[in-house]
Amino acid sequence: MAHQTDEVDRIVEAWVSQRPDLDFSPLEVLSRVDRLSRHLDRARREAFRRSELEPWEWDVLSALRRAGEPFRLTPKQLLQQTLVSSGTMTNRIDRLVGRRLVRREADPADGRSILVVMTVDGKTRVDAAITRLVDAEAVLLSRLSRSDRDRLAALLRKLSLGFDAVEAAHTPTPSAARGRQNGAARVSR
Repeated sequence: MAHQTDEVDRIVEAWVSQRPDLDFSPLEVLSRVDRLSRHLDRARREAFRRSELEPWEWDVLSALRRAGEPFRLTPKQLLQQTLVSSGTMTNRIDRLVGRRLVRREADPADGRSILVVMTVDGKTRVDAAITRLVDAEAVLLSRLSRSDRDRLAALLRKLSLGFDAVEAAHTPTPSAARGRQNGAARVSR
């Protein structure tokens, strides 16, 4: 079988001819990841569109669905899973309540708190979206055997964990951030 080339091969080849002093192996990997990410993004947006969901709605509803019966979480739990600000989450919950995809309920364990509960319509839409998404992603990976998929998943996991570790090492803890803020305040006086 002849060696097939793609656009990344052509780009790297052009760079190598112009800058033979550089190692372009990172570009060979990460440019492909970037290009595949765009295909995945299109497939996801289409799956969500067909389920009448926006990507941000999917983020919230899928977090609730993954929580299992009775499909409810606190706003704080939703924040932790979706990585948005509290103001953004409040706006999202308001909009989802307006679309009748979630409702707010008092937390029986803490009368001062609320729970965000997915409605039947929200569950129907998120279930339709995940079915469409899995089907679309299977098509994207159809050229790979199961063992190729498993190998690729393991390599991507290793790469992802490396990124996560670097990010964690560079993210200050809340107490360290407060200490710097307090120190900065003292210096500025």
